[in-house]
Amino acid sequence: MFTDIILTLTNFITQTISNLGYTGVALLMAIESAAIPLPSEIIMPFSGFLVEGGRFTLLGLALAGAVGSVIGSMVTYALGYYGGRPLILKYGRYVLIFSHDLELTEKFFQKFGKFSVFIGRLLPVVRTFISIPAGIGKVPIWPFVFYAFLGSFIWSYFLAWLGFKLGENWQTLESYFRRFDAVVVIVIVIVIAWWIRRHLKNRLK
Repeated sequence: MFTDIILTLTNFITQTISNLGYTGVALLMAIESAAIPLPSEIIMPFSGFLVEGGRFTLLGLALAGAVGSVIGSMVTYALGYYGGRPLILKYGRYVLIFSHDLELTEKFFQKFGKFSVFIGRLLPVVRTFISIPAGIGKVPIWPFVFYAFLGSFIWSYFLAWLGFKLGENWQTLESYFRRFDAVVVIVIVIVIAWWIRRHLKNRLK
């Protein structure tokens, strides 16, 4: 079953990006930012890899990633704003949001205030959940959107750039890795496996 989940997520990410282009990137990043386990560390580098072939541009990917992230962040922001901490603790486990995730981001938010929305969007793990304490803390909507967009744009551009650099130098690496598809699938499977294992392990705790 664990393998089936990994393969399903892998196929979903690659097929969505391949079929829907920028819209697919925005959709996937919205899902990820809504605290549903779908790592941006796979979404954006895979998209960036396709820049070399002319499918995307780095600026376009950064914009799509940022727009999608803001849309997804609005979901968790609204949950925190209207439902508060009790709602998150009661139902969050169904989308693999656990108390330790909430506590981590709450401490981060208490330290940096509304500016934490910008900083948090640049950090793995924290970026997914930072909208929740921002909502609970009643951060005004427009500053929230601004900081979330800015941080997400930088994060998306950076990850897409990493994927682009890999694609740009693929001719050099080709002698070591004969099949592009195999390498991409292996990397995606490893990252998603780590992602799922982390959340399931925390759920068992």
